[in-house]
Amino acid sequence: MRKTESGYWANIKEIDGCHTPAATIEEAYKDLEMVLKDHIEIRLENGDPIPEPVDQDYSGKFNVRVPKTLHKQLALDAEAEGVSLNQYVVYKLSR
Repeated sequence: MRKTESGYWANIKEIDGCHTPAATIEEAYKDLEMVLKDHIEIRLENGDPIPEPVDQDYSGKFNVRVPKTLHKQLALDAEAEGVSLNQYVVYKLSR
């Protein structure tokens, strides 16, 4: 689900065309549930496969390139806090 200028856009990424706009989050979930039900019924009627939910496995690791000045500032801030740069960046990202 994502915020739009006029409300929200909800979708099921595994099922192409299974999406709906809505004014509120609550409406988006309710409408998406009905759209999903309709999509599944149509697929069953036509003998089309129903995609399984995608359960992505995240490693917890990703690389980010930053300007040297930002790298330096983060390293100095981490040192001042007495923690590793990695711990400091995780802390800053989680805020």
